[in-house]
Amino acid sequence: MSDAPVRPYGDRALLVELEDTAQVVAWVDALRQLAPPGLGEVVPAAETVLVVAEEGADLRTLRAALRGVVPGPVRQASGSSASVEIPVRYDGPDLPDVARLTGLSEAEVVRAHTGATWRVAFGGFAPGFGYLVGDDDRLHVPRRETSRTRVPAGAVALAGSYTGVYPRESPGGWQLIGTTDAPMWDLDRDPPALLTPGATVRFVPADGT
Repeated sequence: MSDAPVRPYGDRALLVELEDTAQVVAWVDALRQLAPPGLGEVVPAAETVLVVAEEGADLRTLRAALRGVVPGPVRQASGSSASVEIPVRYDGPDLPDVARLTGLSEAEVVRAHTGATWRVAFGGFAPGFGYLVGDDDRLHVPRRETSRTRVPAGAVALAGSYTGVYPRESPGGWQLIGTTDAPMWDLDRDPPALLTPGATVRFVPADGT
């Protein structure tokens, strides 16, 4: 039985508190596999999961079911979850700094980034921005000491245990290691976000890089 705190959140939702993002990903995987009756929308975040009950579902029954969720190892996305490949030009201005911070060469940083399997843990910051967690701890780096006032759309970046792609031009303090032309947010696409929670992502070097 799970010992994660489950707290009421309004009259139709419950908030599950977990220790870190890795636990969030594993817990959501286990919840979707369990698929308890009354389960509606699932909204993961960095250390919590908001579980919204279906209309008319008994919240007490759903809460009891959530306490039976036992997370296991993080799995690759399956079922309805997407698998996404993103071509990247590894030309980011912070690539030398990331190499210095990790103790890797620039080429080794690129190989680590393209060799890792990434999962979209949750979305946030801006429409289409996904927080991705990977399986290579060597790529954990701090944010920049000074944020940039303008980061271009398509910038591929690292910060903490996450990698992400800026969906539009915005300020930002992540370490920029590359760029992609893949649109992260497209209102003519269903769903508009290319990276949805639970999806597996692989980065590949763009032609000529």
